[in-house]
Amino acid sequence: MPKPAITNPDFFGFYELLGESERAELADIREYLEREVKPLTNHAWDTSEFPFEVVEKFAKLRLAGYQFTEYGDGRQRSPLFTGFLSLELNRIDPSMAVFSGVHTGLAMGSIYHGGDQQQRDRWIPDMVEMERIGAFALTEPDGGSDVAGGMRTTARKEGDEWVLNGAKRWIGNGTFADLIVVWAKDEADGNVKGFVVEKGTPGFTTSKIEGKIALRAVQNADIALTDVRVPEANRLQQVNSFRDTAKVLAMTRGGVAWQALGVAVRAYELAREYAVHREQFGKPIGGFQMIQDLLVKMLGNITAMFGVVVRLNQLVAQGSGSAEQAALAKAFTTTKMREVVSWARELFGGNGIVLDHEVAKFFADAEAVYSFEGSREMNTLIVGKSITGLSAFA
Repeated sequence: MPKPAITNPDFFGFYELLGESERAELADIREYLEREVKPLTNHAWDTSEFPFEVVEKFAKLRLAGYQFTEYGDGRQRSPLFTGFLSLELNRIDPSMAVFSGVHTGLAMGSIYHGGDQQQRDRWIPDMVEMERIGAFALTEPDGGSDVAGGMRTTARKEGDEWVLNGAKRWIGNGTFADLIVVWAKDEADGNVKGFVVEKGTPGFTTSKIEGKIALRAVQNADIALTDVRVPEANRLQQVNSFRDTAKVLAMTRGGVAWQALGVAVRAYELAREYAVHREQFGKPIGGFQMIQDLLVKMLGNITAMFGVVVRLNQLVAQGSGSAEQAALAKAFTTTKMREVVSWARELFGGNGIVLDHEVAKFFADAEAVYSFEGSREMNTLIVGKSITGLSAFA
């Protein structure tokens, strides 16, 4: 009797490194996401609209509380669990994963690590319940990779208020978020500081970025700040320079590596399933050598990606994970993801360019994952400096 086909893209069994209770919880989450969220995703991507009903569905899972134990259900999950959770979200739909990641990782992470206890108690409970949605406004129309030294958005202290002026671009959740963490340069000392701007504040306006080819359901916004007045109580009290901003980015950069893995895993799953059912010349195309070569190359990339992200999360759990290691993980996994989705789309032939077969969405979304949270080139320079001791930044 021939052995049954191995359908699991986790070919080396990294999933088994999780404890039994965490594996069971992830299995429940996957089933819920498949049932409640996935049916909404292709239409949302096609129409470039955000399906707001997913907010309530995510709230029921309490996804926003996993990383902030004292505000969540009190249960401590391992860093490896949060990585696999990101994988599960992204294999369902990268746009929905970005919505969740911006809210929990970037916005809540900034408040949790950059705010004082009073500020954490003020905002995070509502954000855990997803009663207030967060956004993170760092990138600017004329500043991406160089925003650390070239930030144009300014903050000026006037009494017990701050006056913000400037513009931000590519802000996920920006069109509808209730709390937007805005990064601005203090005119007095030149240091970058963080401010929580609440929805409806006078002078704060948003407009949706149209015409995207990737992450189409994510509501990216252009934001204009014109004499926006923010009380001192809304300035993140533990943020004193861009180094504090960079700490948040270093934490979320490892999450993007898991995101790349989730995108690659789903593209591979779709391709393998298609290969064993699509028939040409009288047999499934999976029985042809060139198709098997594509599948094995995809699986090889995915296996290497698993090794990188799992080890990174183990180092984080030990308290020894570094920003340079996160940068290498992001640069490597997103590059390998790009290869996987390209091979998967190729395997589908003409069917690979229509949304019906879903691989087209992952092929397109991979381009955004490849670019954000630090481009491959910028992450390469971070790692390059660490291994040579020489800075090659312009």
